[in-house]
Amino acid sequence: MRSPLPRLARTLRALPPSCGPVRVVGVDGHAGSGKSTFAARLSEALGGAPVLRLDDIATHEELFSWTERLGEQVIEPLSRGETARYLPYDWHARRFGAARALEPAPVVLVEGVGAGRRALRPRLALLLWMEHPADESWDRGRRRDGPEQSEFWEGWVAAEREHFAEDPSRPFADLLVRQCLKGYEVLPGPAAAAETTHAVTLRDDPSAVR
Repeated sequence: MRSPLPRLARTLRALPPSCGPVRVVGVDGHAGSGKSTFAARLSEALGGAPVLRLDDIATHEELFSWTERLGEQVIEPLSRGETARYLPYDWHARRFGAARALEPAPVVLVEGVGAGRRALRPRLALLLWMEHPADESWDRGRRRDGPEQSEFWEGWVAAEREHFAEDPSRPFADLLVRQCLKGYEVLPGPAAAAETTHAVTLRDDPSAVR
């Protein structure tokens, strides 16, 4: 079966830069919706494009109040065509670790809940939304993290609901990504105009690509 990711990768490479010389692509969705796995596979299709995980930017105390840190450590350097250096947060040690470099590659993927937030959208070349129901995503995340994280998840769900109520991402998504039994389906998102090249359905079944 033909994967839609190579075609999506070509689309992303052809976009105008959005942050200095970089095409920043957001991968947003509910916690547990499969953002990390999809971003890793899209990175491969892009020949190893850098992936910034917003879990490395957020903290226990700042689940969603990380916009300024992201701007200073990542967005501003990339906008100048410089290598960004950010301090990844260690969720077990509850402290920031040693600096990591993020090169101003042609495409940089930013994946995590809130990647399509209002403050970041002007810097995005494209916004992808993982189209998976919230409750199912959260249940999957709970199973992944185990019972020892149950208290964290209770607080997270409330915080995520509040965030998306105040600053929704999905209405501004250019493309919706659905995980299938095998692979993905990529659909036009709410923000995609019908006449643009984004208005295309990509499935793993080659007979369904149009």
